[in-house]
Amino acid sequence: MANEGMDLSRRGLLGLAGATAATTAFGAGVASAGHAAGQGTARLFFTDIGSGVDVLLLHGWTCDSHDWSWQLPVFESRYRVIAPDLRGHGRSQVMPSGAYRPVDYVADIESLILANHRGSPFVLVGHSMGAQIAARLAVKRPDLVRAVVSIDGALGFDAEAARVFGNTALELASGAPGTVVPALFAGAYDEATDEAFKRWHARRAQGMPDHVVRESFAPLFTGPDQVGVEEESARFCRQLTVPFYHLCRDPTQAGRMKPWFSHPKSKVEAWSGTGHWIMLDRKDDLNSAVTEWIDAL
Repeated sequence: MANEGMDLSRRGLLGLAGATAATTAFGAGVASAGHAAGQGTARLFFTDIGSGVDVLLLHGWTCDSHDWSWQLPVFESRYRVIAPDLRGHGRSQVMPSGAYRPVDYVADIESLILANHRGSPFVLVGHSMGAQIAARLAVKRPDLVRAVVSIDGALGFDAEAARVFGNTALELASGAPGTVVPALFAGAYDEATDEAFKRWHARRAQGMPDHVVRESFAPLFTGPDQVGVEEESARFCRQLTVPFYHLCRDPTQAGRMKPWFSHPKSKVEAWSGTGHWIMLDRKDDLNSAVTEWIDAL
């Protein structure tokens, strides 16, 4: 491959987890090994850097692990940080149609953690869809999850949001995702959000396979297994036994969700002056708040 002749001193910083072990070059680094995961799991591109508390970062729908670029220097200097691209996103494997339910994403992350487990549970930090995946894994495998940070996570939305998300799912099914996604995101920004971020989000979604975009969204908020909206979300969140830190933009949503989490170290906060990507719009504030919470666990 093109980078085979490069200095291999960074060997081991990048990983490839999936159905088969592999040695593959990605950018400036080389992945020297993978692991044999369970049947049906995807090969995930990820970085694994740093030492200390095990932290895993999960990006949102139509995004990739580059979303954490404003967190990685800080987090990697304090913790051991694994940052994967989810299936069908970024540099990870694109699975066929029918393989983008939340349970599929959870299975990938469970497999990734088990392959890189060093005896301590992980703190999962998720944004949007990534936060719902983290919460689902925490309910399924609390033995693997020490705590969850949900950054405007896909949880706790009301009936009006459920209506919007239902309409978006229908629009995605019948229209062009490259048009529908930027239109949805337009309502998710703050006045102060950098225009460059908006272009980045739109172009990234437009470069993804349509079936990945379409099939990943609807199950988060519609259907019998959804846990993102209304009473189903409340019932789900009340199952969580690990510390849960939820940051959202809507004070009403924050107030509604506060009683849902039983662990004494859990907390819910409403953040103003930010769009949906809180880790981009208020990067320094978020880095301080999240690292302080993790360090106090």
